[in-house]
Amino acid sequence: MIYFVRSVLAFVSLVVSQQIFALPPLQLFIDLTPVNGTLRPPPGTYTGPIVISKPIILDGQSKVTIDGAGEGTVLTVRADNTTIKGLQLTGSGESYDAMDAGLMIEADGVLVEGNTLDNVLFGIHIKQGNKNTIRDNDISSKPFTSSLRGEGLRIWYGHDNLIENNTIHHVRDLLLSNATSNRIIGNRLYDNRISMEFIYSHENEIRDNHISHNDTGIVAIYSNNLVIERNRIEHIRNTGSSALAIKESSQVHIVDNEILHNATGLKANSPIFPENILYLENNNFSYNNIAMYFYGEKGGHIIHGNNFLNNLTTIAVSHIASARNNDWLGNHWDDYEGFDRDLDSVGDTPHTINLYADRIWMDRPVTQFFRGTPIMGLIDFVERLAPFSEPGAILTDARPRMR
Repeated sequence: MIYFVRSVLAFVSLVVSQQIFALPPLQLFIDLTPVNGTLRPPPGTYTGPIVISKPIILDGQSKVTIDGAGEGTVLTVRADNTTIKGLQLTGSGESYDAMDAGLMIEADGVLVEGNTLDNVLFGIHIKQGNKNTIRDNDISSKPFTSSLRGEGLRIWYGHDNLIENNTIHHVRDLLLSNATSNRIIGNRLYDNRISMEFIYSHENEIRDNHISHNDTGIVAIYSNNLVIERNRIEHIRNTGSSALAIKESSQVHIVDNEILHNATGLKANSPIFPENILYLENNNFSYNNIAMYFYGEKGGHIIHGNNFLNNLTTIAVSHIASARNNDWLGNHWDDYEGFDRDLDSVGDTPHTINLYADRIWMDRPVTQFFRGTPIMGLIDFVERLAPFSEPGAILTDARPRMR
């Protein structure tokens, strides 16, 4: 009898102690926080999903984890002017249809700062949210192959959002769909499938980002008036991939970028309409397999003041006229063979690129295996020495820059 009583008392004591020290549900803390109040929960791990339906400041102070336990979206914000910072959001569900995410934002003016999102299918999903700020977060997806991960950041019909100084890695894409006037500044993106993808998303600004070791760089499809400036895009090496791929987009300005060590630096179609032109100015294309590749037959892009250094092939085309009608002016070409006798830093004669034997690998990709070999060098030398017909010109730069 005494042993039984002692056992019951010990059990009751254990239960009471667990109730005393167990963390209450985070949703309860949130519901008790007044509008525009600040909530700093006790350090620890809380179970999601969590929904915020009134404007508050939720500050985890880098000591709070919300774990979705593999079900649904971990944290959903539906109140304007909410602040989320200092949290770890982990363990979302795996439904692509439901877009299970670490953080879903269905509001305006939300600040998301200094959080870590990991082991979540989609990272941050802004759904018809405007004027939100996503800053200084570390975002990664589930440990799947790149094509099966979710987007690290997805903006759907969201406008005037600022995406700044985030690290986004091991996700599928950073995707903007029907999203205009957003700013993507100073982010680091690596080991993803597509660094950034813009679909019907106009007037976005992409500046000062570092993009490396992704399957593909920046892709723009039917997206007009983009500004792509001062980015460093490097080590996009997959066959058929490119650092920049622009398709049927108008008035895209590509300025002051470093485009290094890629399979292809830029891939763009010829303008279908006169306004579908790109402006490429003061970019540095170096150590790429192909610096620029154009397909189509019209040309018309503005290409001024760029540097082409140590690329295996400078310009490749699908048709002899694809690049010829672009406006080439004042670019620096490392294979220019002219002089600058008047010392005005401009070549005395135009720089022209012709189609010689190096065209073989474009028509027959299997011959890329032999590029740089003595036999290909010999074929190219013989064709230049005594061509069977006058070679066609891919492009002419009337004022090549010497330095």
